Amino acid sequence: MRFEDIIVRPLITEKAAKQKEKNNEYFFVVHKEASKSMIRDAVQALFKVKVIDVRTAVLPGKLKKVGRHMAQTADTKKAFVKLAEKQTIKMFEGA
Repeated sequence: MRFEDIIVRPLITEKAAKQKEKNNEYFFVVHKEASKSMIRDAVQALFKVKVIDVRTAVLPGKLKKVGRHMAQTADTKKAFVKLAEKQTIKMFEGA
């Protein structure tokens, strides 16, 4: 799996902004099959930063009503990546 396929998109929420300020943590939506070591390597390679810790959470899909039928949305996986002191990712800085 390529590094570009592992990181799906950044997760930008109020909680993510607070964690970035407080603990230098960044949130990403990642590929469901990606392991913590794969996520660490992808973030280090793509953004040229030093990763200290990676935590993950799998969110199960929800049932949604589609017309007269019920359908289930896809499962998603989030990664919480903690960077070394004084390192940032430019994408999250509004640049």
